[in-house]
Amino acid sequence: MAPTAAHSCRLVVSLLISAAVLRPGLGLYTVNSVYGDTIVMPCRLEVPQTLMFGKWKYEKPDGSPVFIAFRSSTRKNVQYDEVPEYKNRLSLSENYTLSISHARISDEKRFVCMLVTEDNVFEAPTVVKVFKQPSKPEIVNKAQFLETEQLKKLGDCVSKDSYPDVNITWYRNGKTLDTSEGVVTTLQRQVDPATQLSTVTSSLVYKTTKNDIKIPFTCSVTYYGPSGQKTIHSDQAFFDIYYPTEKVTIQVLPPKNAIKEGDNITLKCLGNGNPPPEEFLFYLPGQPEGIRSSNTYVLTDVRRNASGDYKCSLTDEKSMIASTSITVHYLDLSLNPSGEVTKQIGDALPVTCTISSSRNATVVWLKDNTKLRSRPSFSSLQYQDAGNYVCETNLQEVEGLKKRESLTLIVEGKPQIKMTKKTDPNGLSKTITCHVEGFPKPAVQWTITGSGSVINQTEESPYINGRYYSKIIISPEENVTLTCTAENQLERTVNSLNVSANENKEKVNDQAKLIVGIVVGLLLAALVAGVVYWLYMKKSNYSPKPCPQSDINGKSEKAAVQKFQTHLRQENVFFFLYVVLDRHFVIP
Repeated sequence: MAPTAAHSCRLVVSLLISAAVLRPGLGLYTVNSVYGDTIVMPCRLEVPQTLMFGKWKYEKPDGSPVFIAFRSSTRKNVQYDEVPEYKNRLSLSENYTLSISHARISDEKRFVCMLVTEDNVFEAPTVVKVFKQPSKPEIVNKAQFLETEQLKKLGDCVSKDSYPDVNITWYRNGKTLDTSEGVVTTLQRQVDPATQLSTVTSSLVYKTTKNDIKIPFTCSVTYYGPSGQKTIHSDQAFFDIYYPTEKVTIQVLPPKNAIKEGDNITLKCLGNGNPPPEEFLFYLPGQPEGIRSSNTYVLTDVRRNASGDYKCSLTDEKSMIASTSITVHYLDLSLNPSGEVTKQIGDALPVTCTISSSRNATVVWLKDNTKLRSRPSFSSLQYQDAGNYVCETNLQEVEGLKKRESLTLIVEGKPQIKMTKKTDPNGLSKTITCHVEGFPKPAVQWTITGSGSVINQTEESPYINGRYYSKIIISPEENVTLTCTAENQLERTVNSLNVSANENKEKVNDQAKLIVGIVVGLLLAALVAGVVYWLYMKKSNYSPKPCPQSDINGKSEKAAVQKFQTHLRQENVFFFLYVVLDRHFVIP
């Protein structure tokens, strides 16, 4: 059967497409995409008016094509080929732009857009590049410590899930490590078969020095993305640097200038290596062999003979040694005499306070808690010398090092009496005082000699420095002898004093008698006058005289009044004497 026109047309198109597969690309266009994003590839061809359909394909590594999408220009329908890796991932627009969702590493291919007419096939190739940013690099498998002058693995710098390949760089204190300075790096890549993403590991072997103490190490990963080259840095990592001991030191606790007898001393030996030595040899004064111990050695309850040079060294290198000198401070005090001492008044008492110390010590004397200006000296003891004496000394440079001894001095004496008397200025009384000395305090008693009467009404002063007084106040009407008796545990002492009667009292009596005599005399005179007047009145049968008429009428009124008043006064005096005599005397 002869072929139809339509069949002939399809045959021509097929031949043209087959021929187009064999034609080389007309140029390269690259689309950069991020892993997981959508790849968008424009057709980059001008659509001809006679277009029949458009089609997309990709080329395998061997050059053979794989068609993945078809779109008719007349029917406007889209068909996707059964390609498993692109199932449900393709989208072909009306302008023949192909989109691939969820970009994968396997999408890195050469894609070709084909526009077909009745007499020709047009192609535009596009190269797809996919990029995946790596994770932040991390330093893992870090060494617990690094040792000086020894090559040792410092750690691994790991960067995960990257595409394409990345580079890793190590840094010390922010500067790139130079491989010529004891640095060895190795790089290892691992590709995930499922995702085709790479994990890159760089291992660093490093020879450290003491200069690396507290120095940060970092690493970085350099990768390519759609916009070019970028770098990501890791966090800082620090490493413990081990180095040998180069110097040994020795310490003394408490501080050397404060050690005193009875203290505990701790010797501490230190090495400046890292880690520090755990054991040392300690050398005590006068002992050539060292004592193995940890970094501390304790001396308990030290005495003054523990003073000297102390040393320590490493156990495996005895030439590396340290030493120190220790002085154990001491303070001795001897007071002679001490305790309670009883002496008699007037005795001599030498007192010495002897000091022996590791340094110059200060000495202070106290009496009854009051500081004395000088050391006490007793050539002739008095009662005021009695008291509690303390000799106190201390070393100011050494806290807590002080000594003190005490002396309780008792000064005894038999009672001594001295009596005095003092007359009151008005002469009516006398004050008799009995001054008493002695220790223990004498008891005082007053008596009147002869009668033996005891006087209890006394006044006493305070007892100070072995002395006090007792006094009485009397007004004797006759001469008396007063006796003062003072008695303590040592003796009984008696003293007497004659006290005369008050002389001023006799003078007062004479004056009183004189005054009485004068008064009596005046009274007798008045009495005589009264008697005479009374007799006169009896004989003349007295009656008041009337005032003379001539005086009233013939003289002035004023003169008459004055004369009348004088007359009345005379009459009144005689009348008073009359009444007195009449009441106190019997008149016949």
